[in-house]
Amino acid sequence: MCHYSLRRRISMKHTLTRSALALVIGLAALPAAYAVSKAQQWDYLQPDRDQMIASLNVVELLKRHHYSKPPLDDARSRKMYAGYLKMLDPARMYFTAKDVQEFDRWETEFDDFLKAGNLKPGYAMYHQQLTRLDQYLDYALGELNQGIAKIDFSIAESFETDREKAQWAPDENALKDLWRKRLKDEVLRLKIANKEPQAIETLLVKRYKNQKKRLQQTRSEDVFQAYINAFAQTYDPHTTYLSPDNAENFDINMSLSLEGIGAMLQGDNEHVKIVRLIPAGPAEKSKLVAPADKIIAVGQGNKELVDVIGWRLDEVVKLIRGPKGSQVRLEIIPASNAPTDQTSKTVTITREAVKLEEQAAKKSILNLSKEGRDYKLGVIEIPAFYLDFKAYRAGDPEYKSTTRDVKRLITELQKEKVEGIVIDLRNNGGGSLQEATELTGLFIEQGPTVLVRNSDGRIDVLADEHKGAFYKGPLTVLVNRLSASASEIFAGAMQDYHRALIIGGQTFGKGTVQTIQPLNHGELKLTLAKFYRVSGQSTQHQGVIPDISYPADMDITEIGESALPEAMPWDSIKPALEPANDPFKPFIAELKARHDARTDEDPDFVFSRARLALTQRLMQDTEVSLNEVERRAQYAKIEKKQLDIENARRIKKGEEQLKTMIKDDEEDHVAAAEKDKKTKPEEDAYLAETGRILLDWLSLVPVASRQ
Repeated sequence: MCHYSLRRRISMKHTLTRSALALVIGLAALPAAYAVSKAQQWDYLQPDRDQMIASLNVVELLKRHHYSKPPLDDARSRKMYAGYLKMLDPARMYFTAKDVQEFDRWETEFDDFLKAGNLKPGYAMYHQQLTRLDQYLDYALGELNQGIAKIDFSIAESFETDREKAQWAPDENALKDLWRKRLKDEVLRLKIANKEPQAIETLLVKRYKNQKKRLQQTRSEDVFQAYINAFAQTYDPHTTYLSPDNAENFDINMSLSLEGIGAMLQGDNEHVKIVRLIPAGPAEKSKLVAPADKIIAVGQGNKELVDVIGWRLDEVVKLIRGPKGSQVRLEIIPASNAPTDQTSKTVTITREAVKLEEQAAKKSILNLSKEGRDYKLGVIEIPAFYLDFKAYRAGDPEYKSTTRDVKRLITELQKEKVEGIVIDLRNNGGGSLQEATELTGLFIEQGPTVLVRNSDGRIDVLADEHKGAFYKGPLTVLVNRLSASASEIFAGAMQDYHRALIIGGQTFGKGTVQTIQPLNHGELKLTLAKFYRVSGQSTQHQGVIPDISYPADMDITEIGESALPEAMPWDSIKPALEPANDPFKPFIAELKARHDARTDEDPDFVFSRARLALTQRLMQDTEVSLNEVERRAQYAKIEKKQLDIENARRIKKGEEQLKTMIKDDEEDHVAAAEKDKKTKPEEDAYLAETGRILLDWLSLVPVASRQ
């Protein structure tokens, strides 16, 4: 995430005050024609005056200050309705077709409801979802009380796990049959994960009882937050309402960064998913978890694990946070598992603050041979764009920053007579925009570095105003899907100035700026600006496309801006830089050809391509058998494919083959983490190949033509 001066408080002079709302609130009663039947037990969940006022203020703020300023009309009402339905019932397991038919009458009315401060239709829909979820939990507990031994796993039937676009169940009987299959699938997944029958019953009964207990604790604020976010997030995924409780923990909500383990999380239906690991954070250093892993239980120290399936994200956050030095245990389903594989592992992570010095840029030497000659290349790994703001503002001449550290490292590498430098931005999620601009200035003569277009159409140009480049030698920039925000600005500038080859994976694609606006009740985070490269291209949605691409190390349909609903589109504006002669363009085809020839046989590259292809195929197989024999056969087939891919790599690397896919335990991962600390740069396949591409470039281009 980039820190930028537009993150300011917007004047409230255009928002509605309590006194100005008196007449409007009088219109907020739910029209009799729109009555929806609901269980009496949820009648206590009703909107209050503060929430009505807050909703009107949200409407006004988005109308006046959101970057795109789309109209609040029937089209937005339809979009909000679809989003709210998906939010309440993403797998279409609770509402019947009749329920949805009742709701459909409001499809084009939500814009009018919002303008009038009428929240009751949103509450009515939420009441019905609570009623159905309560019914499901009662049904599941009733079935489990009879014992799972009575479930017949010999019947030839299947269950569709991806029901986002499925037909709504026509009636409650059909809904109950879906519930039966869902429960059967959960039991079968646990059986295949080698859980004993009694352990399965105990686990699921405890899970459902806890969910039922939490259901009874639903607050009006939970309903309001869900409803208003269904509206706010029709604008873009980063525009969100924060309830008073969540506003107090803004740092968590803004970046979903967990103080203690260093991870970014997001809700994923009933699960909580890891999106990114904070560089140099406890989770990243442990090597125990990875992006797209799902957290299913949390424990404190040696205490019992608490099942968190079905919990809200903020509740899971509270469990994971804790005092520095304490330990938290996470039970996770690894992202590397097949969709039908629910085998989990439990990892222990010691909470600690992420220290600035641990996120500092660091250097290494990449030693490579080419055509009988040895070469030394410098590598500068930048985990984040950091700046010690406190020391900087105090005028401390020794303040710590990315640019100052990189400048020092370049000097040290030049003394070691390296023949080129690789800037490694993999997994760098961004940070200070000022540092992205200043770092760019080390490598260009002078000029603009990034454009910021505000909601009023004004374009601010940030630029390097210092004449002369600090480093003029050969340069490549290595990126991946988790290179985001400030990383994309720097990489984009290096590409637009034709200053470096960009190599690796398509970057994250977050090119927007948010600000926080306090409300009478909670806060609104809204998008009010957009980043553009000096070429005029947005970094939003598309990110930076490398000149030479590597196989993705994760499914980009699951991770990245483009994976988020209602993500703002890529676009372009007038460039700030005239197109210059591109010294790389005439040689890109040859560089790619040489890269392909090398990596077609490279065991790590072949493994990455094969594993990603298998994952993508498996993600398309969303219908699973509920017949135990067939399901185990499906699982065995998948495991054999995974084993074949792994052993193909081991054979080429001269390592011992595996007989079965071993589920690594925590000791193995700790050992791997220690080994990783001692890994030479040459043993990092992607880094080494980046160095070889740079050497290819040096061999193809005369010295005089490199500038």
